[in-house]
Amino acid sequence: MSGIGVVSSASSNALNLLRGISAAEAKTSDLNSSDSNTKSKSAQTASSGNTLSESELATVESMAKRDREVRQHEQAHLAVSGGLATSGASYSMETGPDGKQYAMGGEVKIDVGPGNTPEETLSKARIIQAAALAPADPSGADRAIAAAAAAMAQNAQAEIAKRSPTEQKLAAHYGQNEYPKSALATSA
Repeated sequence: MSGIGVVSSASSNALNLLRGISAAEAKTSDLNSSDSNTKSKSAQTASSGNTLSESELATVESMAKRDREVRQHEQAHLAVSGGLATSGASYSMETGPDGKQYAMGGEVKIDVGPGNTPEETLSKARIIQAAALAPADPSGADRAIAAAAAAMAQNAQAEIAKRSPTEQKLAAHYGQNEYPKSALATSA
């Protein structure tokens, strides 16, 4: 459907899979819906004042449905991004026969760079994975991002496991085992 775009300066193979996801991978919608039961029978006019034909009405209805799906999809990514989103949702728009703009694809840019510590990287990877899989119907690109985030998490876990017991105690003592909490979370 739509995807998560990414922003990062990291260069690992797993993160390279995360780069460049845009509205281009959005699934195409069926703009020629044949479901006549859901078509509006009332005459609708375009912004030019012309009455729309039955096929134009069907196209408008299909575009409006796609617009709702795309916006819900991107909002699901945004809602679960845990503060890693670097922008709001952006949409690729098309003009319908009625002269209105409809979202046909979209993306939410997410920072997928590694954290300052393996623990932070692990936490970020889990958030990225959750954000990628948040929509009810994740796209192929969303699934690829989730898989790359899982690989990033696995690498971070391997780094943590390589530490000596002393290093692990120090990391735990200095609170390096969690993603930084918000001021609200720490004051509550």
